[in-house]
Amino acid sequence: MRKLKIIPVLLLLLACQKTTKEKAQMNEETLYRPLIHFTPKAHWMNDPNGMFYFNGKYHLYFQYYPGASVWGPMHWGHASSKDLIHWEEHPIALYPDEMGYIFSGSAVVDHKNTSGFGKDGKTPIVAIFTHHDMDKEIAEKIDVETQSIAFSLDEGMTWTKYEGNPVIENPAIRDFRDPKVFWDDEREQWVLILAAQQKVMLYTSPNLKDWTFSAHFGEKVGHHGGVWECPDLFPLPVNQGEEQKWVMLVSINPGGPNGGSATQYFIGDFDGKRFSLDPEFAAQLDNDNNYWVDFGRDNYAGVTWQNKTLDNGNKLFIGWMSNWQYAKVVPTEKWRSAMTVARELSLKHNENGYRLFSKIASQFNEVTGKKTQLENQNLGAKHKIIYENLAGLGALKLSFELNLEKEQSFEFQFKNDLGSHLDIGLDSTNNYFYIDRTASGAVDFEKEFGSRVSIAPRLGNEKILTGELIIDKTSIEVFWDGGRTVMTDIFFPTAPYTQIAVKGDNEIQIKQGKVTHLK
Repeated sequence: MRKLKIIPVLLLLLACQKTTKEKAQMNEETLYRPLIHFTPKAHWMNDPNGMFYFNGKYHLYFQYYPGASVWGPMHWGHASSKDLIHWEEHPIALYPDEMGYIFSGSAVVDHKNTSGFGKDGKTPIVAIFTHHDMDKEIAEKIDVETQSIAFSLDEGMTWTKYEGNPVIENPAIRDFRDPKVFWDDEREQWVLILAAQQKVMLYTSPNLKDWTFSAHFGEKVGHHGGVWECPDLFPLPVNQGEEQKWVMLVSINPGGPNGGSATQYFIGDFDGKRFSLDPEFAAQLDNDNNYWVDFGRDNYAGVTWQNKTLDNGNKLFIGWMSNWQYAKVVPTEKWRSAMTVARELSLKHNENGYRLFSKIASQFNEVTGKKTQLENQNLGAKHKIIYENLAGLGALKLSFELNLEKEQSFEFQFKNDLGSHLDIGLDSTNNYFYIDRTASGAVDFEKEFGSRVSIAPRLGNEKILTGELIIDKTSIEVFWDGGRTVMTDIFFPTAPYTQIAVKGDNEIQIKQGKVTHLK
């Protein structure tokens, strides 16, 4: 009889525990799940991989562990989109096998069927990825990572691994990974760049199967506070003109400007085998060495869509919106992490040299909703509410111009009624932008997350300061001075932010501004 009485109590307790967990997950969905950023339906995600464009669709693969919401045996997850905003998640593309986990890499459209994988007129898509052998890692061996390929004849939906893998053996380098491949049309060859400890290595191939080492780059150049990862190499027109330079992206962890993970860049030339720094840019590095794709704490491992060049010659980019300092412990349980919004990268040159610029991809102009013009007004020393939405800000874009006649500071504040607030602004005394999430909500899940303010130098000196940002439940991406300085940070508010306030030194004027909701 005692057992009969206890069993219903146990069942009731188990039901309550389940209900509590379900409620927590529902709260995550409501409070934390972004509206316009890609997130997996469930489980762990990190680096973007294998990005290609074909037949009107953008394909995004990503490092994925389907067994939990923390890092584990790596697979390639898969999603596709027609507009870089609305994503359809597909079944897992690549699974671990006897050769190891499936680490980061890239994918190319082999239009000329150089690989020979194409059949019956079907264009092969070829993925190039790192096999990571965990048995060798546990045994503390050196040759843990090799490069392998797989091909798809149904536009990236299903894959067949090449029977001749690996296509690049390990050259006795412990960290040897993340291949990014592109077609060099001028020389009719494939070029591969990968990370090798604290440098990159370049290879060439006629067919994606047989690779020849050509050069390395990175010794005593750039930042070396951590391991180099996820490189990319592509040309961009300078100032939208006839001149062209090559841009190399290299992620580094740790060693970012605000701690942990970040992505640096280099400007130079590529001769089909070697990348060399532009002499002027090399001099800039000697004087400054402050060249980051994003100065915030949460944009890592970003790369470009290999075969999608815009009409103006610029490239499309997306990054993993997290940081290895705390990625595994952020307060979501059903899924972990999101990608940044897609961005357009351009290269500009002026009296201060070369700079990489970023802006929000134009596709986001197609999903705009309610728009509110902000009145011209002078700012004061106290926060003044300039916009409020009792339903919660959701996802919105804020664009503005500020008239800075003198050295003047200002701050935008996003806040809720529970006292949580996220602050961004300009400290004119020290000439840097900042994002302050120290009081943004949940910050105590990891010691580094809420312990410091992210800062970035103001690289321009115009009297009219422009800014554009996207805020989406748990992230903010800010593009200062037309995208010359970019900052991305994530946060976890106690309740949705409902108000935007602003303060500033006397005589600062909001020249014009607009709040646009994103559907």
